[in-house]
Amino acid sequence: MKFPTLSDIATTAVISVSINDTASKAIEQMLKHEHRHVVVVGKNCNYIISVINILNLKEKKISLETPLSDLKLQEIPSINKSKNVLDTVEYLSESVEYICVTNDDGTLYGVLTHIDITSNIDPETLMENYRLQDFLKLGRRMKWVNKDEKISNLISDMVESAYDNVIIVEDLRPIGILTTKDIMLLIKTQTDLNVPVGLHMSKPVESIHKKSSIKEALHFIKKKHYKRVVIVDDEGKLAGIISQKELISLSYSKWVLLMKEYQDELSEINTLLQKQNREYKTMASTDPLTGLYNRRKFSDLYQSSFLTFKQRDNKMSLIILDIDHFKKVNDLTGHNGGDKMLVLVAHTLLKTLRNIDIVCRWGGEEFIALLPTASLEKATILAEKIRVHIQEMEIDVVGHISASFGVAQVSEDDEMQMVINRADKALYLAKESGRNCVKTQKDI
Repeated sequence: MKFPTLSDIATTAVISVSINDTASKAIEQMLKHEHRHVVVVGKNCNYIISVINILNLKEKKISLETPLSDLKLQEIPSINKSKNVLDTVEYLSESVEYICVTNDDGTLYGVLTHIDITSNIDPETLMENYRLQDFLKLGRRMKWVNKDEKISNLISDMVESAYDNVIIVEDLRPIGILTTKDIMLLIKTQTDLNVPVGLHMSKPVESIHKKSSIKEALHFIKKKHYKRVVIVDDEGKLAGIISQKELISLSYSKWVLLMKEYQDELSEINTLLQKQNREYKTMASTDPLTGLYNRRKFSDLYQSSFLTFKQRDNKMSLIILDIDHFKKVNDLTGHNGGDKMLVLVAHTLLKTLRNIDIVCRWGGEEFIALLPTASLEKATILAEKIRVHIQEMEIDVVGHISASFGVAQVSEDDEMQMVINRADKALYLAKESGRNCVKTQKDI
């Protein structure tokens, strides 16, 4: 799973005012864009002004023409746009509902809201088995009144307790809701607030059953574009309220906890997969008996070596060798004896040749070595050296063995098979010449 970066999901069309603007200007922006919060851009950091702040000014009879710089506004946490959404989890438990997303130089790139998170990733898939009734304690910060309660009496309590809504009930059944956004509009239009809340409440109230899952609640909020979910019991009576932020915080908390619980297991699985991948790569590129490269891997390495050879304008040669009378060895000792001989020859090749040389078991009792930077003369000397070492080997039952060699030099116009054909013809000549000798393309 790939988690999106904040630059991918942040809202860049930010509704903001300057720290030097007035509260009245902030209200104007809130109403114009139907927002409950507006970003206040300061010199070194950014702040948020909310409807609660406006109600507080109204409660304290502070002029709406007061500059925002004179108010005690809440600073918004900032996070770089290159971070991914998991880095925002720690902020979800805080009271602020916005996170400033910044550029590398600290300037404002955009704003991340809870709705941005729910719209772009899907942690609620983990929440199918969690029911709202198990988490109603999260919704204790809730206020409900009857429809005859006066709006003016609610403002102080909403400011003090930071409620952003009041549920209006009748026989404990929700019949309406009044949000801080509704109150702000009433203040802006200078509507009389000394009236029953029932006159200005929004109705009807859409609710969800307490036995619904967290996943269902999140889908409900996303579909309705609500900031909260009103929860009722079997009789339709108010059971609680859980905000959008609380739902998301719950989802992410469970998600992160799950990830931490299985981190060691996932790490172990990842290590195992990497090990298996390396083993599969080795199996696909080496001869299982000798451990040398196989034909396919040799072809790949030849191509890369050939490109370097052409770029650097140096020499490169190829040796092909075949163990003499190998069939007789198998007939005398069985395949186990033959296999042992092949392994010993492979070890001899590796010990005698240079680190930069590429050695391959070509098939049966044939081996090929590609020698970067080696001229035909140097390759011939190395082939002779290998021939002597093999001749000096002594194997149980078999005794001494020998091998025949063909050597060819690579030219810029060569394809791999062309070089191998020349070396193979030289090898055939070595066999015809009595075996246990080295022949080159010059001898053909």
